[in-house]
Amino acid sequence: MIYDYCVIGGGIVGLASAMQLLDLQPGASLIVLEKEDSLARHQTGHNSGVIHAGIYYTPGSLKADFCRRGAKATKDFCDTHGIRYETCGKLLVATNEVELERMAALKERAALNQITVETLNAAELKRREPEIAGLGALFVAETGIVDYRQVCEAMAVVLRSKGAQIDTGIRVTSIAESDQHVTVSNGKTVWKSRQMVVCGGLQSDRLARLAGIETQHQIVPFRGEYYRLPAARNGIVRHLIYPIPEPDLPFLGVHLTRMIDGSVTVGPNAVLGFSREGYAKFSFSMDDVSEYMGFPGFWKTMAHNLGHGIKEMRNSIFKAGYLEQCRKYAPGLQKSDLLPYEAGIRAQAVMKDGTLVHDFLFLETPRMLHVCNAPSPAATSAIPIGEMIAGKVIARAG
Repeated sequence: MIYDYCVIGGGIVGLASAMQLLDLQPGASLIVLEKEDSLARHQTGHNSGVIHAGIYYTPGSLKADFCRRGAKATKDFCDTHGIRYETCGKLLVATNEVELERMAALKERAALNQITVETLNAAELKRREPEIAGLGALFVAETGIVDYRQVCEAMAVVLRSKGAQIDTGIRVTSIAESDQHVTVSNGKTVWKSRQMVVCGGLQSDRLARLAGIETQHQIVPFRGEYYRLPAARNGIVRHLIYPIPEPDLPFLGVHLTRMIDGSVTVGPNAVLGFSREGYAKFSFSMDDVSEYMGFPGFWKTMAHNLGHGIKEMRNSIFKAGYLEQCRKYAPGLQKSDLLPYEAGIRAQAVMKDGTLVHDFLFLETPRMLHVCNAPSPAATSAIPIGEMIAGKVIARAG
């Protein structure tokens, strides 16, 4: 059998793309191949569960557009499929004069991104969040929380109801493109499709090279290490609490996140990972490390961010340093409040010149589209990302 479409990757971007393909072309044959035994096992299943409003992103960028539309689409999807979410709002807290200046710039950016924010002074911040200290804050009312694994489960139900086949436990070992179709194999079984979409996340660069595409980037894993608060401290905040981000860094900093199950997490930091898919504290993969250490862009990136990298690594090793970041705006937290919680791993695309890729990166051939970088807020933005991908693929197929 030759499928109309093959999607590699069972995370939220892959499933959303598959769903949109069948929305735009009802009755088409489609198969999803996922290397794990279940869906949403990596970035989708290890994120903070935030439905972002999109305040941070450069106006006019794909991230800004996708996030704004994705927040609404995600909530609409949850309403349709009975998935619980909460629009609890987010506070970005300024703790010094420099951050107050950055906060004002963020408010201007929010206006350009068509996001409504409210400026709070210190007294109003304290009234709304008695346990949080700061000189002021921006309140983003549209921010929400959800369990994206439940969203993926609902997407899979939709796909199967439309005739899609979803095969898990399939590790792709070869991809070959011809004039007529793309052939995929795991060494035992062969699948053929007229068009293929690859949403490989942490393995996206390897899958592109496996398909014969010359890449100019490398995926470098960054661990986002979290803690959780004791259940007795879950009432410490009513909203999500974020610091004002440093504009030169690609990460948002340590924050307090209310989860949809009622718990509260603290994090993440951003530490160089030594394994693309090793979530335990001291996971190490020689293949992963040697691959990025042999990539010239890695060393240029590390040299540019050396000071910050050393600080993050120190705070990863010593809980006191991590706690210090939290106590800037949550001074009541104690070391004993930071309980173990599973880490996440971010697939950061780095170019050969050392530039970090901050926006979405796609590579295309006549019969393939590879999503090579899907940065945060990819989970929030998955449905409009899928719409764009599906539109491009169907238009190309004629």
